[in-house]
Amino acid sequence: MSSSLAHHKIAAAAETCKAKRLMAFSLGDTRVIVTCNHDVAREILSSSVFADRPVKESAYSLMFNRAIGFAPYGVYWRTLRRIAATHLFCPKQIKGSEEQRRLIASKMVTLFANHHGRSFHVRDVLKRASLNNMTASIFGRKYKLDCADNEVEELRALSNHIPTQGSNKRDARDFVDVLLSLQGADKLSDSDMIAVLWEMIFRGIDTVAVLIEWILARIVLHPDVQSMVHDELDDVVGRSRAVDESDVMNLIYLAAVIKEVLRLHSPGPLLSWARLAITDTTVDGYHVPKGTTAMVNMWAISRDPQEWADPLEFIPDRFVAKQGEMEFSVLGSDLRLAPFGSGRRSCPGKNLGLTTVTFWVATLLHEFEWLPSDQNAVDLSEVLKLSCEMANPLSVKVHPRRTLSSSY
Repeated sequence: MSSSLAHHKIAAAAETCKAKRLMAFSLGDTRVIVTCNHDVAREILSSSVFADRPVKESAYSLMFNRAIGFAPYGVYWRTLRRIAATHLFCPKQIKGSEEQRRLIASKMVTLFANHHGRSFHVRDVLKRASLNNMTASIFGRKYKLDCADNEVEELRALSNHIPTQGSNKRDARDFVDVLLSLQGADKLSDSDMIAVLWEMIFRGIDTVAVLIEWILARIVLHPDVQSMVHDELDDVVGRSRAVDESDVMNLIYLAAVIKEVLRLHSPGPLLSWARLAITDTTVDGYHVPKGTTAMVNMWAISRDPQEWADPLEFIPDRFVAKQGEMEFSVLGSDLRLAPFGSGRRSCPGKNLGLTTVTFWVATLLHEFEWLPSDQNAVDLSEVLKLSCEMANPLSVKVHPRRTLSSSY
């Protein structure tokens, strides 16, 4: 489990032991069960018995034990979840930050255009764009995307940036404003607010940037797919203007591309970290004692040949619904692909994250043709850190597809 590719080793062990539905082992004194089967995954993730998460010492040091991801199931956790759903990640709040996402997308386009004809790495700009987006949403604070300041020091400084009263900004309410305005049963202490916001920074920044880098890698590797996305963008948007978020709902093939990338390169392959059994229970007919840690290997499930035709091939068309079919949702209703989790502990910011990724990718593909680097071929090797990211940063070249408008 200390391996940087633990999801690979767990999948291989389950296959060897013929235990893909459910496998049990021990990590020292910790009892663990893991499933590589979507039916058993649903049983675990929908069960109230697995409503808690095991908390490591590192989570305490970051105060995550008081945040949405790790707080024990109970009144306080339900309060956090309600605040997230009603205030922080509600459709009104997501819509209110639309202009912020557009401005950041415009800055990325300008920076990438400066590299026209030359190979460059996309990762630093993507991570700084994601940082900018998250800190603007949380604190109303913005950064330059081409700045080389130390991110760790910036984030450390932000941890003390919880004001004692609401801001006087009239144009938008950031997350701090929202939390400070809560009253009654929803009101949080300063330390609990810091814990909630800290978790948003760590989880929100990494996932968006990592996923976009994987998407661009696949776009470069599959020029036929890129051509189809470009055709769709030309049909829906045209080349006379920039992409607007209202266009996204009509970009059917682009949505399929993003889902296929999530299937093959989910940022969280050992789904939603781990769950903790709070009582004795039964899973797939087996007795599971209280205190057992349960994990779902979404990486293995999304590559299961019994569920997916040609599972190792990149085929976005598998997610294009045919006439009369329902669109495949990746938001947790179908456990064959649920990259944001499912049940009580699913990611509360999944709609915001997917909105951001889809709009930014649409913008970058509308503005540029993405080409392989002269020096470095695209390498799909993985490394599992906070998220499962590309082991070697993506190096590309871009060619503008249209004259940059004054909006950039």
